[in-house]
Amino acid sequence: MTTSTTAVLAGRPVARVGYGAMQLPGRDRDAATAVLRRAVDAGVNHIDTAHFYGPGEANALIREALHPYPEDLVLVSKVGAEHAPETEIGLALAQRPEQLRAGVEANLAQLGVEQIPVVNLRRTDVPPGVVAEGDQLVDLDDQLAELSALREEGKIGAIGLSAVSPDKVEQALPVGVACVQNAHSVLDRRAEPVLEICREHDIPWVPFFPLGSAFPGTPKVTDHPVVVGIAAALGATPAQVGLAWELAHYDNTLLIPGTADPAHLDDNIAAGDVRLSAEARSELDALAG
Repeated sequence: MTTSTTAVLAGRPVARVGYGAMQLPGRDRDAATAVLRRAVDAGVNHIDTAHFYGPGEANALIREALHPYPEDLVLVSKVGAEHAPETEIGLALAQRPEQLRAGVEANLAQLGVEQIPVVNLRRTDVPPGVVAEGDQLVDLDDQLAELSALREEGKIGAIGLSAVSPDKVEQALPVGVACVQNAHSVLDRRAEPVLEICREHDIPWVPFFPLGSAFPGTPKVTDHPVVVGIAAALGATPAQVGLAWELAHYDNTLLIPGTADPAHLDDNIAAGDVRLSAEARSELDALAG
């Protein structure tokens, strides 16, 4: 297996096809650690995780599988939520500055590191997800001040953003934005204004749900007939076409597809080698709703 070309994340080169650990909790432990090792052996050196996945289970699996970590591995975690099994989606917001700090400390302890290279602030400015209310309506500047303090303390290396609106990205630019994560796919372009800001400032773009999800308004890419047809013509899978389109859409796109299946992992990594013709890209570009 080979990975695609690299891009720079927080000053470090990473393969453009990384790995997202959200699907690992609840899986067979041996199988989960094996998938993580397989990913790294294949050249993946960007792993996205969070302390509230499990909770703590995704981080524990990463530590068990990969610690001591390879020098080139960039671990990216996030704060802004916490595990809440009593809720419909299993998560509650944790937006207050002291909650962000507690989230960073939890990630550090679970991963067994002194510094997390990148920590994304999971906001609630755009769907999908939980809507902030009450004491969870927190000013971005207050959150960035806490994360900047944690960066100065050496506990995090860089600050990223997740689920943010264009104005919030602009507001955060003075503190330095390592990357931006928003829902985005060939069928869901609602985040294009945010991506345009990333293009303007050369910020890495990490689309989540690049193949769709169960959330309303995020259609399933692999079911679309145009995607299916292009995949058949290329001898690729529809998922690979959807991921390849994201990579072709912006040179600083970093993918973090997640899976606990070794075959799906191999397919995801191979998406970095799928080359779309100009005609195929034009057909896919025209799918924007």
